[in-house]
Amino acid sequence: MDDASTAAGMLAVFADPIAPELARSLDLAGYSWKSVASIDEASDNEPADGWQGAIIDCTGDPENAWAFARTLRKSDGSHLKVLVLIGGAHLGDLHLRDDLFDDFCLSPFHPAEFEARLRHLLWNVGDAVSPAGELVEYGQLVLNLETYQATIANRPLDMTYMEYELLKFLAQNPGKVFTREILLSRVWGYEYYGGARTVDVHIRRLRAKLGEEHAGLIATVRSVGYRFGQSRWGN
Repeated sequence: MDDASTAAGMLAVFADPIAPELARSLDLAGYSWKSVASIDEASDNEPADGWQGAIIDCTGDPENAWAFARTLRKSDGSHLKVLVLIGGAHLGDLHLRDDLFDDFCLSPFHPAEFEARLRHLLWNVGDAVSPAGELVEYGQLVLNLETYQATIANRPLDMTYMEYELLKFLAQNPGKVFTREILLSRVWGYEYYGGARTVDVHIRRLRAKLGEEHAGLIATVRSVGYRFGQSRWGN
């Protein structure tokens, strides 16, 4: 059981019943969790120090799952970190509900990806980037590859797992132009079927989180794709 797992506390898991592969992944990763079937049950079973995060399985009963997420957001605001599990058929509608969750994972999922997303989600993004571990630096941007943390001008960036992976890939290849298809294959993997629009959505969110002053770090190259930082020709 690693430090990230033991620090995570108790997780609320909306799934009735919980899928065996989800329970197994949580147990093997060392997380404490409680399966709940309603907001009332989540309230009745909430630990003294509060839930440390929530996992909402939208694959079995999506209508009730999203209703749970909506009620959770209204009652807890943005304090509680929420990871949703969705099927590929619902990926296209995800942007309509992006205010209800912090990150998502396609189901069926690979346990290693699920654990990485959950570990990243539950990391305390309010802390400064730890000096330990390998760093990727470009101007005022600093990414810690060991802790999954990032800052811009000493300001912590609160990103999803894939936003971090995309920014990391771009920052490790400054000045190079990548098509959407290459970014999909290199960052998401060849088996990902979300489509090129997925890249555009993540780029837009990254620019918003970098802030107006630093959004220009990610440039759009017309009719080609995207470039991070300055090209070798200085434009």
